[in-house]
Amino acid sequence: MSTIALVDDDRNILTSVSMTLEAEGYDVVTYNDGQAALEGFSKKFPDIAVLDIKMPRMDGMDLLYRIRQKSDMPVIFLTSKDDEIDEVLGLRMGADDYIRKPFSQRLLVERIRAILRRQAALARDASGDSDEAQLIERGSLVMDPLRHSVTWKGKNVSLTVTEFLLLQALAQRPGFVKSRDQLMDVAYDDQVYVDDRTIDSHIKRLRKKMRAVDPDFASIETLYGIGYRFTEA
Repeated sequence: MSTIALVDDDRNILTSVSMTLEAEGYDVVTYNDGQAALEGFSKKFPDIAVLDIKMPRMDGMDLLYRIRQKSDMPVIFLTSKDDEIDEVLGLRMGADDYIRKPFSQRLLVERIRAILRRQAALARDASGDSDEAQLIERGSLVMDPLRHSVTWKGKNVSLTVTEFLLLQALAQRPGFVKSRDQLMDVAYDDQVYVDDRTIDSHIKRLRKKMRAVDPDFASIETLYGIGYRFTEA
């Protein structure tokens, strides 16, 4: 049973969403603000967290920043209808997805299921294959899908599930262009709609993490109007 943390200062949302998720078989813990959630996460991280952005004491952005210092736990943001800047900033900070308020609880359930499935797929051992066979080595890049680990020039790079899947898709065929639609198919289930900006924001965050260990990193190329490709270095 997966544990889901809901963090929102709206008690009506906490109550109604909790009931929906529990009916789907999930274990749910709730927090009224970011500070309370951070204290709870210090004892044990849930499998996934759903965070409101605007909250008292500690907002969702600050909470995400603190989470990413210690964990790659998947995070979905709840944003107000017109907060496009918050959506982009949240994705660049390492959120896996966002949903605009007011939202369909069925949509939230499907987004959570999709992320948990992707996370489980990354953690699942490939039947009959050796660890060595699963490694992806492309120049300075080494990816181990079985351990969800990435190194660049021997230095560890911590990626979220979405970032890992995007990098894996690009690195599997160096030099070949992946369109945004193709990358959407890799990172999201068919029933989950995302726009081009979501993929672009994940790629920007991915580049930022790679450049944190190597300021000269330039192996993810943008082909404007077409998509992205990985070049070996």
